[in-house]
Amino acid sequence: MHYLLIYEAAADYMVRRDEFRKEHLALAKAAEDRGELILAGALGTQGSAFLFLTQGVAPIEEFVKNDPYVKGGLILSYKILPWTTVVGKDAQNPIKLS
Repeated sequence: MHYLLIYEAAADYMVRRDEFRKEHLALAKAAEDRGELILAGALGTQGSAFLFLTQGVAPIEEFVKNDPYVKGGLILSYKILPWTTVVGKDAQNPIKLS
């Protein structure tokens, strides 16, 4: 199933992120290599969004727990949202469009 992980960034995120960026990107790359992380990127300066494809939220919770941005206090809060994808070549629950 697809899941969205949404991070809300602290006000000083842009000032402090370089300290943690290399480790954060390595964590993201490892999740991508496992086939769990499909896309990720910044939402301006307000936070980040991640698209995961997993069988449940446990791998995503593990990602958050180990993320240097979270451990370093750059992330104020996060949400893990199930996303029922229905349109697009990679939709997990495709609907027939006429």
